[in-house]
Amino acid sequence: MGDAAHERHTFHILRRLLEAKNVSVIEDDCPNRTPLQKTLYGARFGSIMRKSDNTRIYVHNKVYSCKVGRMKPDAEAGQIALKEERHQYILDLLGSEGRVLAGDLSSRYGVSEDTIRRDLRELASSGKIQRVHGGALPRRAEAVPFVSRQQIDMESKIGIARAAADMIRDGHVVLIDGGTTNLRIASYLSRERSATIVTNSPPLALALADHPKLSVLMLGGNFLKEARVTTGIETIRRVESIRADLCFIGMCSLHPEVGITVGDREEAYVKQAMIGASTEVVGLISLGKMGTSLPYLVGPASRLTRLITDASDEDVLNPYRSLGIEVTST
Repeated sequence: MGDAAHERHTFHILRRLLEAKNVSVIEDDCPNRTPLQKTLYGARFGSIMRKSDNTRIYVHNKVYSCKVGRMKPDAEAGQIALKEERHQYILDLLGSEGRVLAGDLSSRYGVSEDTIRRDLRELASSGKIQRVHGGALPRRAEAVPFVSRQQIDMESKIGIARAAADMIRDGHVVLIDGGTTNLRIASYLSRERSATIVTNSPPLALALADHPKLSVLMLGGNFLKEARVTTGIETIRRVESIRADLCFIGMCSLHPEVGITVGDREEAYVKQAMIGASTEVVGLISLGKMGTSLPYLVGPASRLTRLITDASDEDVLNPYRSLGIEVTST
């Protein structure tokens, strides 16, 4: 039997054996990256045979004498692949659960806690997670000054702000807190719109000053220079005396499990009051801030009734939809 015929014969034997083991998919060109490699007649076919139970059998490309057994892969390649798999597993778990613990990861993955701690350090150094004692949290949103934020994601903010402005109706009482995306709402409000805007953002109040039909109520309080908003007990008491139809919350950070978080405690208190005073709560956020966390909790993501974002990936948006939040993707 010639080499080509021998190879075809060998492949047919292998295929029948794999079918007997309930293998459903064959993919070409697998990497040498798993402790389990199966050879038949020394066959190395360059394929991945995937069983219906998600077990994978990797076979490489060459035909020689008859042999069935396990082959030990190159150690270095295997270690790199396993580490990458662990890293992805950690990131996926953070996305679904909002935090991970080193001890739990060690048990789930079957490796030592020292190995997990090294993984967490590497992920933290690359900016993918936030390392904390005993485990990790989602990556921390970057703190950027207000003036600098005005120049970031400008196109995304325009789309989000335009969609938000379209929600405001005549007669509405609308709470709008600070933020560079919220500030842009002023540019897209119809000149014919008659509503009352209540805000703790001096830049937004000034931007609305020349609107012919809007009433603007500026909330007093302590001026937080970094965020360009007023905060404090005076601000909160004024908010609590209002019953708003609609509230637009600017968000620096949002995670489906961790919730709505900010970098300043006083700002968190004001956002909490605004959410509590409103019938409908709309979160405005760009993709880069989603899946992140900051130190101070405003509340669970489920406090939002709608989310307006430039994100379009269903894997990113579906966790919020599952919380009952209506999602508008711009």
